[in-house]
Amino acid sequence: MKFNYQDLKEGGVKTTPQNVQEANENLFRAKWNLPQAAKHCGMTQKEMKLTFFEYLKYNQPNYDN
Repeated sequence: MKFNYQDLKEGGVKTTPQNVQEANENLFRAKWNLPQAAKHCGMTQKEMKLTFFEYLKYNQPNYDN
């Protein structure tokens, strides 16, 4: 049996502002983890982490202590 390695490779995801916004909101509300959000955006985990830190700088917490 012969494998076609092109079939095993996942298709690329285009990074759009809507994908990034959705991923940041789901990370903020702890619905997704970092690898899942990065995959959704088509980013590396390091890129997603830096993007999420920027999101945290400009968005206030939505809870009271």
